[in-house]
Amino acid sequence: MALARAIAFNPKALLLDEPLSNLDAKLRAEMRVELRELQRRIDVTSIYVTHDQEEALAISDRIIVMNGGLIEQVGTPADIYDRPRTRFVADFIGAANIIVGKVEPNGTDGDVMLRTGGGVLVQCMRPTVMPAGEAAVSVRTVYPELHRDQPADGINVWPARVARKVFLGDSVQYFVDWDGGGALSVRKPPLDTLNEGEAIFVRIDPRHCVFVEN
Repeated sequence: MALARAIAFNPKALLLDEPLSNLDAKLRAEMRVELRELQRRIDVTSIYVTHDQEEALAISDRIIVMNGGLIEQVGTPADIYDRPRTRFVADFIGAANIIVGKVEPNGTDGDVMLRTGGGVLVQCMRPTVMPAGEAAVSVRTVYPELHRDQPADGINVWPARVARKVFLGDSVQYFVDWDGGGALSVRKPPLDTLNEGEAIFVRIDPRHCVFVEN
């Protein structure tokens, strides 16, 4: 009702401050689609404030991520998701693994190598500004590939083991032990699911290994 009253005056801009916060999860998902379609029909600039990361990605043309009152990053949803600039953005928008190590600029095809504390080399996208000393790389949880047999492409392929799996309905979350330090969190569709304790191989495309600032 409040939204209808605001639109009736043909405003030049709308400010929506967490308008769906009191709705249950299913209704929120439905309403954010309706709000997006409404905004496109009336063609009015809208500033949408939310703490729901999925909601921000679904409803926005551009996202401003703030931390402690300061702007961390501004960009399209795809930019924010695939090219987070800082560890905070990587961790706050979507889910990400943060891999820490030291830079060794001897990758192939313009990429850069990161040597983890466990001695594993991770080939990564070359950043705009090369970090010095210890650096951190973000890998979204949807991007690591899990294979029962070793992939033919040997770039960023490591032996691993499924430590734990959690069934989430539309996806399965795996926690995978590898030699790179800590467990990798990986989300996959619930098809041909792996078993806890199963020995596997992990592969991560270098395009999805993105350097982030601390």
